[in-house]
Amino acid sequence: MRTFEEIKDTIETGLGKHPCDLKLQNVRLVNVYSSEIYNTDIYIKNGRIISISPEANLEAQEVVECCGQFAVPGLIDTHMHFESTMLSPEALASVVVPQGTTTLCADLMEIANVAGADGLKAMLDSISRLPYRMLIEVSSRVPTAPGLETNGAYMGAEEVRAIMDWQESISLGELDPSKILLVKDEYIEKIADTLARRKIVNGHAIGRLGQELNVYASAGISDDHECVTEEELLQRLRVGMSVLVREGSTERNLDALIGGVLREKLPLDNLMFCTDDKHAGEIQREGHINYNVARAMELGVGEIDAVKLATLNAARHFRLEDEIGSITPGRLADILLVEDLREMKPSQVYFEGRLVAKDCKLIQTCEVGEYPEWLKNTVKLKQLITEKSFRVPARTDRPQTQVTVIDLIDRQIINKRLIATLPCVNGEILADPVHDILKLAIVERYGKTGGVGVGFVRGFGLREGAMAYSMSHDHHNIVVVGVNELDMAQSVKVIQEMQGGLCVVRNGEVMAKMRLPIGGLMSEQDAGTVMRELDGLNAAARSLGCRGSAPFMTLSFISLPTVPELGLTDMGLVDVLEHRLIPVEIPEK
Repeated sequence: MRTFEEIKDTIETGLGKHPCDLKLQNVRLVNVYSSEIYNTDIYIKNGRIISISPEANLEAQEVVECCGQFAVPGLIDTHMHFESTMLSPEALASVVVPQGTTTLCADLMEIANVAGADGLKAMLDSISRLPYRMLIEVSSRVPTAPGLETNGAYMGAEEVRAIMDWQESISLGELDPSKILLVKDEYIEKIADTLARRKIVNGHAIGRLGQELNVYASAGISDDHECVTEEELLQRLRVGMSVLVREGSTERNLDALIGGVLREKLPLDNLMFCTDDKHAGEIQREGHINYNVARAMELGVGEIDAVKLATLNAARHFRLEDEIGSITPGRLADILLVEDLREMKPSQVYFEGRLVAKDCKLIQTCEVGEYPEWLKNTVKLKQLITEKSFRVPARTDRPQTQVTVIDLIDRQIINKRLIATLPCVNGEILADPVHDILKLAIVERYGKTGGVGVGFVRGFGLREGAMAYSMSHDHHNIVVVGVNELDMAQSVKVIQEMQGGLCVVRNGEVMAKMRLPIGGLMSEQDAGTVMRELDGLNAAARSLGCRGSAPFMTLSFISLPTVPELGLTDMGLVDVLEHRLIPVEIPEK
């Protein structure tokens, strides 16, 4: 909030009564309000923009000659999860800030599902150290699928109401359709509390169309980041929902959606960008929101319009346009200097008037803080996991039986239902690695039930060994896939010993592993270390035959009980659209 003193000082500085802190001289300003690019100077004081007038001639304590570079507003990621990067908020700074992202709208539902409101507070303790802005989309689903999963915490309407009053809270986090279409009072209360504060509600409407989508939107849902097809995008715009065009590691939706928008000549006003879930290594190599902007231009979006999607459109959506999203007087001075607008690679990044990145590197230290010990002790297995834990008993005495299999779709988090015939030996249903049908299991890791849900999956391509991860959306139990039960059990043991992380095992030997002690989700290491270790894990997984562009990201999403068509939790196989548990083995008629 701007104080009387701050506003008065801004006015008086603009009138020449006080010197500015900084003058960015000779820029080509990308003005997202007037849709112009023109030569001018930018004056900054106390982290805010004083003037962008070419006629201003104000004194400044520091003058930076910009040599005609483009001045672009700081970029905004409208929906992301820190936990999917495997990095702490501090470590992530060195990856996203040099790419020009100055605001992250973070749904911390992963740490919330592990550790509740106390976990959120531990994350927020990092804010004062960050060279970017962390805003909170308050987790609406803790747990995500009550009755279908075991998680580590609970946040009801009262807890969410209290967190919504935090200064950093800007919206109610992604809410899936089952909570509305099944008319669940607790979630309707959360929506009502949010709307009463004139804040927005984020959506998660994957696969919903027609009247179901109309009912969903009528509850007050403002947006959706789960669009995969052009038709889904169009239907959301028709019901007044904004679309967060997503480009993550396994959710590559930008080309299809922007291509459809251009083909159908749809308006861009209610579109913006997000990453949702993107590994740090891919951000480093490919880019963050700046990649989305550049790619949109390649596809045919105009330069200023592409910038608007990442700046003003996003700020307006969250009702923050008085503070961020443009380079205009009174706004916070989040500014990128870019030599080639179409490449969108910043040479300098300013956050609230301070130079924080230059030549693709963070120029200020952002050390990872001390996270509480209790948050690094969250993997508690109630019972010993052995190869017997992953057996699937057959209900038939026949030599084979039909089962429901989760069929992966590469570069997407959605999956398909596959009916397959698998062999039965000694009353047990076996996997079929020759045809890429493997066992998949979820091991409850909070010490509550000791449950192990076992199913089958096609699409990983493993020929031997197993791989495991302590982050499985959104309950974040241990997820493990493998060719044999011994390696699967060993993988779970390694995860327990590390108190969270990833590992690849072959013939009982650990090929690669990485610790993620913060809630079993994030590393305490710097970004470079995490990226190197993840590269090693991916290489190990691929040496076992694993396919896919992001093996561990795929593994983390495969269990999700809110993304069609199927999910797997510690309680069993989930029919997502029906929101119920179903048997793995198809009953005989």
